[in-house]
Amino acid sequence: MTNISSVSSRAEQTRIRLLTAALRLFGERGYDAVGTAEIAAEAGVTEMTLFRHFPSKASLLVDDPYDPAIAVAIREQPRSVDPVARAARGVRAAWREIPAPDSEDVRIRLRIVAQTPSLRSSLAAGTAASTEAITEALVAGGTERRDAAVAAGAVMGALNAALLEWSLTEDGGLGDAIESALDLLENRHG
Repeated sequence: MTNISSVSSRAEQTRIRLLTAALRLFGERGYDAVGTAEIAAEAGVTEMTLFRHFPSKASLLVDDPYDPAIAVAIREQPRSVDPVARAARGVRAAWREIPAPDSEDVRIRLRIVAQTPSLRSSLAAGTAASTEAITEALVAGGTERRDAAVAAGAVMGALNAALLEWSLTEDGGLGDAIESALDLLENRHG
């Protein structure tokens, strides 16, 4: 019988090997010049294994598992606060509760996204899912759908712009980039 924690550990190790291989190959040759079979071979697994961990090549770079935590945190914000500030505060609260990923790993991934036009649609799809999660959380808190969608778009636009700009520099950490974008939103709207 296999121990569940060892499966999880093996799965996480495989995931890390795949990400490491992908980032190395993308860094050497560029995103568009590298295929999933090459990434899998470099990581010592089959291409099928790669797709068990990542549904697409782009998801190696733009995967975002935080939407459920963000939605919960937004729902917990006071309804008396305007929607932009409520969304920003919810994102901030969720960010502070989630184990922080390695800033340099995220910077490298986002830098590749920022420099690869073919990844824009993948980033947009992830952003759309996050925007919808924020919109639904605001609507659940009594905000009209149109206002909720505008507030969610503002927050996601600010975060994307801040993170992509941050990825192209060596300034500060990931948390600093997120916090400064949220500060700007809250100071303008809260």
